[in-house]
Amino acid sequence: MNKTSSSLLLSSALLASSAVAGVPLNGLQGEGGIAFNPVAFLAGTYGDGTNQVVSAPQVGTWYTRLDSADIDWAALSASFSVAKRLELSYGYGWTDANKYGDDSISTHNLGAKFALLHGGEFDLPWLPAVAVGAIYKHTDAATADALGLDKSGADFYAVATKLVTSTPVPVLLSAGVQSSDEVVNGVVGHGDYGFGWFGNVNVIPVSWLTLGAEYKSGIDTDDVHNHDYYDLHAAWFVNPALTLVAAYVDTGSKSGSRLGVGDGFVLSAQYQF
Repeated sequence: MNKTSSSLLLSSALLASSAVAGVPLNGLQGEGGIAFNPVAFLAGTYGDGTNQVVSAPQVGTWYTRLDSADIDWAALSASFSVAKRLELSYGYGWTDANKYGDDSISTHNLGAKFALLHGGEFDLPWLPAVAVGAIYKHTDAATADALGLDKSGADFYAVATKLVTSTPVPVLLSAGVQSSDEVVNGVVGHGDYGFGWFGNVNVIPVSWLTLGAEYKSGIDTDDVHNHDYYDLHAAWFVNPALTLVAAYVDTGSKSGSRLGVGDGFVLSAQYQF
């Protein structure tokens, strides 16, 4: 087997098992995923012991700068898994949205994800990983009161994720559906529930790098219609514990009842213990 083939197989194993740096990251709300979207893989690292019940944790931090809306958005989170079936996470967010009247918004996100299927179970290599989850979210944004929104709400989702290794380079595919009451990802507040979908695609050209795109459809809630979100990102697997991410993100622009907060760049550091 040549060196390139060995590297690609190694990167596939890393992503599939989450044994070392790689997907899932801690998303902006703390759940195991990419940035905006969860994946069906569970966060946390299990050791070699077959009887290990609780995984080692992983932590993530994000910084997002949306220039056109003059918004700075930072997030810090931790997550781990239990019995290789249940993921638990917490994410804290801080947003400077002075242009919109809130110059220091804090958000708290509590997540739980349950793995219905692990990829390749039952000796079926084509079987994707499948999970369901929920994220309880709270914001202290003053604009929530001004807009008649609740300060607390929740997301519910189902997601399937598959690492495809039969292609020239490994490809990670993930897609899911979501029910949410969020306004601007829950930072501004929460209204009525709506439905949306999300998806991710990543290619792994070499063992230390993945390139990908992420999409999340905007949820319609009350008279507020969230814009669709997407990002283009690159992740560098620095070593067996550390991953660094850079991305361009577009959350749309405010137009009529359609609410977006512009575009900008994203930086992230992730560490798996």
